[in-house]
Amino acid sequence: MSSGSEEGTGDGTGEAASAAVRNALAVSGCGCLLSPVVLLGAVVVIIIIGGFGVVLAPLIALITAFGGGGGGGGQPSADDLIAVFQGDGKGELDPAAVPADLVAPIQKAGTLCDAIGPTVIAAQIERESNYNRTLVGPDGSQGISQLPPAVFARFGEDEDGNGKTSALDPADSIVAQGRFMCDLAGQAQQLIDSGAANGSVLDLALVGYDQGLDAVRQAQGVPKTNEAQGYVAGVRALLAKYEGLVTPPPTTTSPPAPPPAAATPAPDTQ
Repeated sequence: MSSGSEEGTGDGTGEAASAAVRNALAVSGCGCLLSPVVLLGAVVVIIIIGGFGVVLAPLIALITAFGGGGGGGGQPSADDLIAVFQGDGKGELDPAAVPADLVAPIQKAGTLCDAIGPTVIAAQIERESNYNRTLVGPDGSQGISQLPPAVFARFGEDEDGNGKTSALDPADSIVAQGRFMCDLAGQAQQLIDSGAANGSVLDLALVGYDQGLDAVRQAQGVPKTNEAQGYVAGVRALLAKYEGLVTPPPTTTSPPAPPPAAATPAPDTQ
């Protein structure tokens, strides 16, 4: 995405790149069976057509489709994946996609305001900490949602009733994340309404979470940097997973080899 807008570019490059993905999927029949040659060829074609920013949606959709279909038993189409990637992030959370004890706080965090859905919260958690509940970042950010101490002090509350409020408590951290994202979404909407920034509320809020809203104000939208666009794309790329449309390829491990049989002593013939 070159500007953070959900509608893509106006010169047709986004549509052309999306068509390249659909053609690549059609060649192999389904995403999970793409050969490395087809995958590589499609990626090269898409990059040539779209460049960095506008290519992200179809490229991520292609890679995501390579992981296989979701729990419904059928393969999602490239159009379905692209639509989720480019959408508003308000899809329904698949509870099976997150740890069971985190379903409730993620659902709560994703229903605090209309602009931020639970799939966005879950995707951010994976992006920020990969569900490491005790992670402390090099910049001092803490917990599963990697909130800076000053942000958590503002938005954190005792969500699980254990008598303490801690960024290292996943429920406290996740709901604080939701409050922070709602606050960012409200400020992003004000920037859009005043003409100070272009793009979608979700994209601007995501950049605000990662880099601060000053970066949005200075760029008047999503900054055209790999870091900013990569963060937005990285979160959006996970939305289909948390809606249950795709699942990671199953990992198979070979059973351990049986221990060698004990040697049988030769019979005594004497």
